[in-house]
Amino acid sequence: MVIIIDHIRMFGNDLLEFDLRTIRAATKNFSIANALGEGGFGIVYKGMLSNGQDIAAKRLSKNSGQGAKEFKNEVKLVAKLQHRNLVRLLGFCIGKQEKLLIYEFVPNASLDRFLFDPVRRSNLNWETRYKIIVGIARGLLYLHEDSRLKIVHRDLKSSNILLDSDLCPKISDFGMARLVGMDQTHCDTTKIAGTFGYMAPEYVLNGQFSVKSDVYSYGVLLLEIVSGQRNGSTLHQLEYSQDLVRNVWEHWTKETPLEFVDLSVREYCSSSEVLRSIHIGLSCVQDEPARRPSMASVVHTLQSESLTLPVLSPPTVLAKGLGSQTREYFLERLQSTNSSI
Repeated sequence: MVIIIDHIRMFGNDLLEFDLRTIRAATKNFSIANALGEGGFGIVYKGMLSNGQDIAAKRLSKNSGQGAKEFKNEVKLVAKLQHRNLVRLLGFCIGKQEKLLIYEFVPNASLDRFLFDPVRRSNLNWETRYKIIVGIARGLLYLHEDSRLKIVHRDLKSSNILLDSDLCPKISDFGMARLVGMDQTHCDTTKIAGTFGYMAPEYVLNGQFSVKSDVYSYGVLLLEIVSGQRNGSTLHQLEYSQDLVRNVWEHWTKETPLEFVDLSVREYCSSSEVLRSIHIGLSCVQDEPARRPSMASVVHTLQSESLTLPVLSPPTVLAKGLGSQTREYFLERLQSTNSSI
């Protein structure tokens, strides 16, 4: 445990070590009433420090066998990242078998609580949705290219996008994130992690991830924001199907893309921004990583009204072709992860 603390202190004076008693007092001893939500590695609690500052304390589950590893991973990565579209890490706390990450408090919770709620979704007009689409893209661009590091998030989804008081998006939850070499095209893993439905085909089926797997996740998330629909995905006999992708492609080919837009904002949306967003979303969810755009290209396209959008190739939406031995191996890997299926 001492090794972990010493390692964290190397990251600079801006990262604080909080006393466990301080965090217990701030969260009213981790009261259920203060719980903001629960992720793969534990519950997040709202708290207030003695100086009046609101915080979000991510309490890593004591039952998580990889808790210490993920804890160190998240601290190492997030402590070095500073961007308005990334949630800010304030510090950490370790004591009495407790491991906590202390974040800035983001008052409007996560995007999914607005986007898929029949009442709260009315707060997300088209202008706000487009601002969120652009903000997430900028945050990913920073992770992939503009920070001192090159980071693959690996778990980009609506519940990991927090909204501040101005509904500005902040990417959160870096427990699954991986640091990759600047010249590295992809990495391989024998254990996939993330949320099924947002995961790129090459990651689901072959364990390969790269910045282009984040691009794929961003494409799915963008299409959810436009449509207000959750992406329903299925894995049957290793046929990987993305229902939302199939739906939007049908509208695109029938030249009825506006019918894909969430009914609550359809009448007041910008048709040019909708077309640009759907085109980007479909570009991002191409099966082949090389056919997906970079986040730099995505941000440029979102901000440039005069660009001529290239003709799209249809996403295959089904990824097949694995033998029975590979199928058994894959299912065994999948069952040992936190992926929701």
